[in-house]
Amino acid sequence: MDVPKLLEAASLLVPEEIATENDITVNDVWDYLTHDEWEVALGLLEELGDVHPLPLSFWETLASAAEQMRLEKSAAWCHWRCYETRNGIIRADLTLRPATESRRQTPFSGAGVLRPMWNIGNRTPTGEPELNIAGLWVEFTPFMEPGGRSTVRLAPLDPSQWHHLQPGQVIAMHEDRTVGGTAVVLEVQRPAATHTP
Repeated sequence: MDVPKLLEAASLLVPEEIATENDITVNDVWDYLTHDEWEVALGLLEELGDVHPLPLSFWETLASAAEQMRLEKSAAWCHWRCYETRNGIIRADLTLRPATESRRQTPFSGAGVLRPMWNIGNRTPTGEPELNIAGLWVEFTPFMEPGGRSTVRLAPLDPSQWHHLQPGQVIAMHEDRTVGGTAVVLEVQRPAATHTP
């Protein structure tokens, strides 16, 4: 399917009454599609998807459109949102340790590339802390520096290990045996019903 058809199909999944903080609606998306402004239409659809939970097929369709337009970050974001639609959303306020106190000496990409280990309170049968892997997406910034602080989204490798998390809980990020950063859980949302129209 070509890009305009994919964007049109995604647009049809957005309720007309949904609007962003800037009062963008699906009607604005249609205006951009009419003028072949596909990249703008894609960005607006991503914003609308952040306002109201939309079905998995919405994010899958946007991911396909972004891939065809060779918009790697948008495609990665849409795939990330597919994961969250299936498994739920975990957001946290992460503070990295400074380079002088941790293994990390350089910034890392915020676009879901890093998959560190996390101490989320789970224990091994012998009582030792058990570390759980989760991908990390940094909101609103392309890179995260050592010593930096930002809101992040987590994509656990095994979501069932994370069900006990609650807002306000402190968890620790590890890239090796030492703590690389700490995060305060801001939001935990269970997955919505997994039906696609």
